[in-house]
Amino acid sequence: MTPSAHLPEWLRPLADLASSIPAEQISPHAYSPPADARPAAVLMLFAEGHRGPEVLLTQRAATLRHHAGQVSFPGGGADPDDGTGVDGAVVTALREAEEEVGLEPETVDVFGALPTLWVPPSNFAVTPVLAYWREPRTLHPVSDAEVARVLHQPIADLLDPDNRFSIVHPSGWKGPAFDIGTEVPLWGFTGGIVSRLFHAIGWELPWDESDERELPEMR
Repeated sequence: MTPSAHLPEWLRPLADLASSIPAEQISPHAYSPPADARPAAVLMLFAEGHRGPEVLLTQRAATLRHHAGQVSFPGGGADPDDGTGVDGAVVTALREAEEEVGLEPETVDVFGALPTLWVPPSNFAVTPVLAYWREPRTLHPVSDAEVARVLHQPIADLLDPDNRFSIVHPSGWKGPAFDIGTEVPLWGFTGGIVSRLFHAIGWELPWDESDERELPEMR
C-alpha cells in the first residue's frame, strides 16, 4: 500500500483514519456480516480531476438483480482465487473496476481499506478499498449490462449543503443522500459510507438534516 506521505495533502486525513475507524461508525445498523455472507469489495477511488478532488462512482444498470439503477462504487463479489483479508479485497476491487469501467490497475495506488460491512439485501460482506488514481482519464462503461454510467464526481459537489438531504425509503428506512444530477440520488450503502466518512475526517459542511425526500422510482 502507498504510504500517506506519498499522497496528496487532502487525502492524508483519510489514509490516517482508515486503519482506526470502527465499522459501526460507517454503517451503524449493518456492520457485522453473518457467517454466510459472500465476500465482496468496492473501490473508493480518489483523483485530482478537472474540478478539483473527485471520487469515482458508477450508476448500475437498471436490469441488474441487486441494487439496480443505484449509484455505487465500482466493485462486486470475490472470486475463489482472489485470496482473503485486505489483500484479497484489493484484488477483487481492482479486477471488478477494470471489468466494469476499464480502469487500469497499474495507474492506482491503494492506501488503505475500511472495515468490512454487511449489505443485507444482497448478503454481501463488503470491504471498501481506498485508492489514489495517479493517472486519471475519462472512463466509460465496459458492459452496458452492468454499468449504465460512469461518474467522475467532484468532492466539492458532494460537500455542498445544497446537494445534501435525507432519503426516505418506502419501507420507512431513512438515510443520507446526495443530489449528483442523476435520476436517482446517491443514497443507501454508498451514500452512507460517503456521508459518515466525510463527517469523520472533518470535511462535512452543515446541511439541513430536516430536508426529507421520498426515493424516486427508476424509469
